[in-house]
Amino acid sequence: MSAISRRSFLRGSAVAAAACTVVPGWFLEYRQSMAKAAPKLGANDRPAIALVGCGGQGRYDTSLAAKYGEVVALCDVDSSHTAEALKTWPKAQVYSDFRKLLERDDLHAIINGTPDHWHTLINIAAMRAGKDVYSEKPLTLTIDEGRRLVKVAKETGRILQTGSQQRSDAKFHLACELVRNGRLGKLTEVLVNLPAGPKRGPFMPSPVPPSLDWDFWQGQIAATEYIKEKCHGSFRYWYDYSGGTMTDWGAHHNDIALWGSDMERTGPVKIEGKPRGEMIAAGFTAASEYEVHYEYANGLKHICQSVIENGPDGSQLSKPSAGNFPHGVKFAGSKGWIFVTRGRIEASEPEILSEALPASAKKLYASANHFENFFDCMRSRQPTICEPEIGHRSVSICHLGVLAIRTGRMLHWDPVKEQFEGDADANKMVSRAMRKPYDYAMVS
Repeated sequence: MSAISRRSFLRGSAVAAAACTVVPGWFLEYRQSMAKAAPKLGANDRPAIALVGCGGQGRYDTSLAAKYGEVVALCDVDSSHTAEALKTWPKAQVYSDFRKLLERDDLHAIINGTPDHWHTLINIAAMRAGKDVYSEKPLTLTIDEGRRLVKVAKETGRILQTGSQQRSDAKFHLACELVRNGRLGKLTEVLVNLPAGPKRGPFMPSPVPPSLDWDFWQGQIAATEYIKEKCHGSFRYWYDYSGGTMTDWGAHHNDIALWGSDMERTGPVKIEGKPRGEMIAAGFTAASEYEVHYEYANGLKHICQSVIENGPDGSQLSKPSAGNFPHGVKFAGSKGWIFVTRGRIEASEPEILSEALPASAKKLYASANHFENFFDCMRSRQPTICEPEIGHRSVSICHLGVLAIRTGRMLHWDPVKEQFEGDADANKMVSRAMRKPYDYAMVS
């Protein structure tokens, strides 16, 4: 598997530079008409919201959600996080155990801003308690968790929105709708660039901060000594708690790759991956640099790789400057290509973007605002733009990539049965052992 250079990934982008930040007027008019048709919450119909996981991302999500409801409760196992959140929502009641919070009958919605390894248990518990859920991405820690989550969502009839908000962005919507309607001819390849993760370490244990319940924070993962680099913002670079940038940024860009290629409810049949270089001993354990090749039953090729731009360890890529980064999605077909990332969309020919689709074209689910879509669906009881099955499939392809990188061999996947073919060892990795009492019995 030869590496795809950044140059080849973005080759020809200058040709369409004039179209790099502008969505054509015909598409904006279409999205505006769809937005006007969406149901709106009434002035007296403001649901009660609880935030579980009061770190920076959870607080940001809740600041957006607060436009549509009332924040009445905050929950975190680190009291310094709830203290910070209280500065914004001083009337909210504080909890340290999400199960106590879910006993409230007056709650309508949960914003789940916890680390990845806590998403599934909290989401399942919330839906079983009759709450709708906005969950940060990636939706799950394992493929098996996703299957369980989808099952519970169907059983309970609750609304769940996965926080893959690029689906509610006009540029990503435009790219996917054009590809799905054959604007590129036969789609032959999808290229996905993700930011490389940091390579740092070794790290040493240190005293647990008095504000933090470290045992509860670790949850289902085997207990270890406290290392501050494992907790909070950098948890995603440890395989125990996440999958590195493959599941972090991959849950965004691979989601778009699936949406545009009409694979959002299935998956690949072959996966092969490898790391690019070794990690530092006693340091971060999720692969920093990698390359993964996917193949679908229809012959479509999908390649996902890490890229470095802002320094040798990639540490600055977690929050890249708008419009100046190489990661994104490139759809390539027999009639040209489209490249899309945040704040930017380009094509091999300007007409690919500027020419309106016919009235008979297939229209994808349109959402102008990810949180508004969630609250609209709470009222209508219709699926969100990134409902559980889609969120599960989008992160599953990331999990498959992680497993291919870790095994270093070709994996054959059955996307219907959601298991590997003839590979018992790989099938063991579809789920993970869960430390008691932080297992499914906790939320049954």
